[in-house]
Amino acid sequence: MPIPVQIINGKKTFTVLENNPEVMTPLAHKLGLSSSLQFYDVYSLTDPDLLSVIPRPVHALLVIIPLTPAWHASRVEEDGSKAEYAGKGSSEPVIWFKQTVGEACGSIGLLHCVLNGSAKSHILPNSTFAQLRSSAIPLGMEDRAQLLYDSKELEEAHQSVAELGDTAPPDDGVGCGHFVAFVKEGGRLWELEGNRKGPVDRGELGEREDVLSERALEMGLGRIIDMEKQSGGGELRFSCIALSGE
Repeated sequence: MPIPVQIINGKKTFTVLENNPEVMTPLAHKLGLSSSLQFYDVYSLTDPDLLSVIPRPVHALLVIIPLTPAWHASRVEEDGSKAEYAGKGSSEPVIWFKQTVGEACGSIGLLHCVLNGSAKSHILPNSTFAQLRSSAIPLGMEDRAQLLYDSKELEEAHQSVAELGDTAPPDDGVGCGHFVAFVKEGGRLWELEGNRKGPVDRGELGEREDVLSERALEMGLGRIIDMEKQSGGGELRFSCIALSGE
């Protein structure tokens, strides 16, 4: 039996997911991603030999990053002057979800990876992914968040994989990092996280540059790593997996 969902401080709260292919690939397939795509561990951002074992193109990166003081300060500065996100409809550059379900950050990150960019063409018809995507497009931020909150299919799929992976889920309902998705949409690199004020446009990518290209890494995850080094915070420990396949 799947681990039951909890209600903590009046809010539906999922079980924390581990960020590894053994968890995220089965979850993606349960929700309706074609079996031609799967997640792979990214063991290095710079070693050509280790990068070469990941099939290309890479459709998305899903990363869990500890909220260090330097990264927190950067997020506050970027989000501080932003108005409430108002994107919706077919003209929205990416589909972004505000997170309102406790500890659902892994599934929110997965949704951001699959419902945007080149991965969306690998969504199976009539699947949960397909239904959530079509339902979310015309909705505003709050209604879109409620769509996920009310989704029994998302809840059951998430909880069904919560015991997979190499480590047991924490028993206190509290995670220790932030899941961030990096996708390429409209020729630009997008940073997507449900705890921000909206999607973040990190800049232009060339036609042949995917999200694991040197430039994408510099603008995305590499930017956070460099920020931590410059702050004197030391080595940034993170987990990164790549959604790949044709």
